Amino acid sequence: MGLTARPGRLGDITSRQWKSGTAAWLGWLFDGLEIHLYTLVATPLVVHLLGSATSSDPAVKEKSAYIQAAFLVGWALGGAFFGRLGDRIGRSRALSLTILTYAVCTGLCAAAQTWWQLMLFRFLAALGIGGEWAVGAALLAETWPRAWRPLLSAVLQTAVNLGILFAASFVTLLSFLPHPPPDRWVFLIGVAPALLVFWIRRQVPESDAWRHAESESASKPGLRDLFRGKVAPITWHTSAVCALGLSGWWLFQFWHPQHLRRLLEASGTPSSEATRDVSAAFFLLNVVAIAGNFAAGWLGRRLGSRRAIAVMFAGMFASMAGAFAVPREFAELAWFWMPLVGFFSGVFGLFTMYLPPLFPTLLRTTGAGFCYNIGRLAAAAASVVFGWAAPVGDFRLALLFSSLLTLAASVWTLRLPDDAA
Repeated sequence: MGLTARPGRLGDITSRQWKSGTAAWLGWLFDGLEIHLYTLVATPLVVHLLGSATSSDPAVKEKSAYIQAAFLVGWALGGAFFGRLGDRIGRSRALSLTILTYAVCTGLCAAAQTWWQLMLFRFLAALGIGGEWAVGAALLAETWPRAWRPLLSAVLQTAVNLGILFAASFVTLLSFLPHPPPDRWVFLIGVAPALLVFWIRRQVPESDAWRHAESESASKPGLRDLFRGKVAPITWHTSAVCALGLSGWWLFQFWHPQHLRRLLEASGTPSSEATRDVSAAFFLLNVVAIAGNFAAGWLGRRLGSRRAIAVMFAGMFASMAGAFAVPREFAELAWFWMPLVGFFSGVFGLFTMYLPPLFPTLLRTTGAGFCYNIGRLAAAAASVVFGWAAPVGDFRLALLFSSLLTLAASVWTLRLPDDAA
């Protein structure tokens, strides 16, 4: 049933494997940083760009949802584009291009003067972030032994959480300054990953599996091959699970900070203090999520990735439903329920090592990128629909209904195949 093989000794890992692992881990770290800078400053930044008086202005909620939806669409398109590119030009070169794209475009967010400019720059940055996931996952699946996959999944997802923690710490630190800088300045830290590209191009070699498949294949498979033969049901079922799971998670990720902020503002908490409290809650959520990553990896080794994914999604549903089934105060949500949801977010680390091997080598980044990023397109649509449906300043019911998506993901996961070799 499970992955009975245990990882070997660290001393058995080659220099080449360490380099590919380090490149992917740093890429994931900066992914987490880039992704969540906006969610932490979304409300005050959009208020400023719109010239609105308060965060309760319906236009703020509407434009914030559009910006987040554009980011998720870009993330999905980037996963498809760079995923295809990774199968054509190789994992290492494609990985460098993805990181350079999201680093430069995140920095450009600091120069946005209107909400639609911010939306455009976030969209462009997301192209690189979406591509980095698919390319980096395939690179590791092809360079590390299969027995290491559950642990690698946990370690890589932890890199995302650490990036998120760094973003939350950075925003919190700025709020303590006597004269905090404009919210837009937080995006300048996103330029740092560009330096990683130079190291990757010099030190990270291409995977032997890709080189061999590239040299042996007379014809190169294309996107249509994802929907033919034995590959087709894998494509459809993994796309459905990713769409349901990521929609539920991203609705939670985007709207729960806004819900917490509204609870604080309703109690008379000043804006700067509310930003600090929400960032602290976000920080705790991701600390607990690190434990969830390793719990998911342990389950993956004991049960296999498919069953572990189903269990973790079921836990996410239970914790989200518990959090929003009834009105709760900020402290109860921030210090108990939100971290509990964060624990079960470790499920997404399992996809990293589970998805790529399900597909043929020259369809590996294409298939993983397509299926996982279909979920992001669904999440983009869901963020707009739920943004319209949610009452102004009260997102509890929208968050409660979004938990049903994670329940559906848990059930549908049972239709997925077991771990591939």
